[in-house]
Amino acid sequence: MIEFRAHGKLFVAGEYAVVEPGQPSVLIALDRAITARVSEAHGAGSVHSEEYGHLPLTWTRDEDGLALDREHHPYDYVMATIDLVEKLRAERGIAPRFHDLRIESQLDDASGRKFGLGSSAAVTVATVGALDRFYGIGLTQRQRFQVALLATIRVNPRASGGDLAASTFGGWLRYSAPDRDHLASFVDERRVSDILTDAEAWAGFDVQRLPAPENLQLLVGWTGSPASTTKLVGVVRRHRNGGYQAFLDESRSCVDDLTTGLQTGDAEQTLDALRRARVLMQRLGDSVGSKIETERLATLCDVVEAAGGAAKPSGAGGGDCGIALVPADTDPAGIHRAWEAHDIRHLSVAVRAPEGALDE
Repeated sequence: MIEFRAHGKLFVAGEYAVVEPGQPSVLIALDRAITARVSEAHGAGSVHSEEYGHLPLTWTRDEDGLALDREHHPYDYVMATIDLVEKLRAERGIAPRFHDLRIESQLDDASGRKFGLGSSAAVTVATVGALDRFYGIGLTQRQRFQVALLATIRVNPRASGGDLAASTFGGWLRYSAPDRDHLASFVDERRVSDILTDAEAWAGFDVQRLPAPENLQLLVGWTGSPASTTKLVGVVRRHRNGGYQAFLDESRSCVDDLTTGLQTGDAEQTLDALRRARVLMQRLGDSVGSKIETERLATLCDVVEAAGGAAKPSGAGGGDCGIALVPADTDPAGIHRAWEAHDIRHLSVAVRAPEGALDE
């Protein structure tokens, strides 16, 4: 059996702006993961996951490609990924095989509630990695990201791909996205192999490793309220006004200062950039009439700031997680107790170390 693990993520800064091609963000990969296991099958393929209930999702092939019983499950990230890898496999002249895919997640709580740690991205990256090994395609790390993004935009064209980058490359990252509308316009028309090597198609995409802050510690709190990133991003896109470019410019400034703070080990610059990023998200929410920073997220952040740190909603906000950085000599126990008094759950997570050098 072939196994591949892909890790969850949290945004540190640059949310919302990152959906625009070339706009930078900072993310971290977490030590919680989704595992995809692939084994040989005969006659049909299957996907086993708690997402699909007790019965597996089954698929076969016909003259048009993969055939899926739509009554059992809608078109989703896993099937989009399988379909794209099948096309790439055929382009490389690799013989078709059926396989059983089993997916296990550490990104939810015991009851199945999602923490907002990028499970859709992690399952996509894990599926790409497992099938790459199963077929012996030999994708590079960068190509695994590219395939995952192409599969993702077939399901969610607005997705920035930042969570995919964190899941693929690990560690602390600065990331900016390519033009997904441009990619989506030909992803089903061109050979996958040609898209992967077309530099123009990936204009705007950039990923850089950042050093972890040695003089700050990371804390993550979960508000217990799930949030829909797709819906919140949609609200912001529909209400873009004359101040949107100013928002993009300020977001880039925050990310640039955060990047410099991390690269130089300047804790104060890093904390200041994070605080500014919080204010920027508050103003964005006010301008579009959306509750990006909920009351619990505000409490989470205020508790941290009172302790001398900096915190903000992670990702689209509206619930899910808040991320905090506090001086290394801070005892986090007091922060955790204050969070718990307001029904905010401390998540025991750490940054997943990067794996290998970034591909050019």
